[in-house]
Amino acid sequence: MTRIAVLAMVLAVTACTTDPSAEDSSAPPAEGTRIVVDVEGTVVEVPQTPQRVVTLSEPTLDGALALGVQPIGTVTGRGQSTVPSYLTEHAGDISLLGGVAQPNFEAIGAVEPDLILVDGTSVNNNPEVITALRAIAPVVYTGYAGGDWQLNFRHTAAALGMEDEAEKVISGYEARAGEIAAELEPQYGDKTFSIVRWQGGGAATILKELPPGAALEDLGLQRPPSQDMRGRGHSNPVSLENLEEIDADYMFFGTLGGSSVDNPQAGGSANVDDASSALQLAVDTPGFTQLAAYRAGTIIPVDGSAWTSTGGPLLMTRIIEDVREELLE
Repeated sequence: MTRIAVLAMVLAVTACTTDPSAEDSSAPPAEGTRIVVDVEGTVVEVPQTPQRVVTLSEPTLDGALALGVQPIGTVTGRGQSTVPSYLTEHAGDISLLGGVAQPNFEAIGAVEPDLILVDGTSVNNNPEVITALRAIAPVVYTGYAGGDWQLNFRHTAAALGMEDEAEKVISGYEARAGEIAAELEPQYGDKTFSIVRWQGGGAATILKELPPGAALEDLGLQRPPSQDMRGRGHSNPVSLENLEEIDADYMFFGTLGGSSVDNPQAGGSANVDDASSALQLAVDTPGFTQLAAYRAGTIIPVDGSAWTSTGGPLLMTRIIEDVREELLE
């Protein structure tokens, strides 16, 4: 059965079901279940203790793993053919159920989940996709693209019934970020730091709303004027004519698998070695070797799945520890 046929079948079934957003939040949940309210205000009845969780985005996978929950299925990381490379050691052998922007409905249904976690970084707020997923299992929509990672994580934790554990994780991150910020300030307080994703022969910058930008802000590190802002979308493309916009005293430089503007779903990898290879290609781009960070030797290759994408507390912790290792050790 094709994916289109599966989707058509699922939508036919859901046409006869009740819209979860119309449920009475004051009605008592069925035995063995409880009520949660997702980021959109939708009331969802979920298992008291979910046992078969599927995560369909980097932030929801990251959040579940940070809470010690091993999903039975997930999707590939953005621009990659596996889970995000920064989560490989945490994720183990979780089944892959499609790509981050194109979940496989048939595969999701086959693993019989009792809870599906998704957010705007993957299927956005596409009503047809959400409706199709709700025909398979309860769906909790945990956050928006470019939204606060802590809010997403808290909604993920609420769906899993682990709110107290989530607060401990957040407190631990904040304490560690404060420690590292105090270490960095004397030497780097007056420096600027760029986050660049090099893809398909061009650059994009990561602004302040995505987790990597938030992590640098938590560490008290300044961004160059062109990146010291919030934006709309996953990243901010920079034309080769305006390449100076990626420059700073220091540059964290990553790539994201084989994806590009023309082929966003191409699979690949995104680790530090891939960033180093992308940097060698960038050097051949006119104007790149004139950048102050290049001339000073302060371009730092990083894992693009963490530094140029999105995630949760595991990603945030990875970034602040990367910064400490690169700048202080």
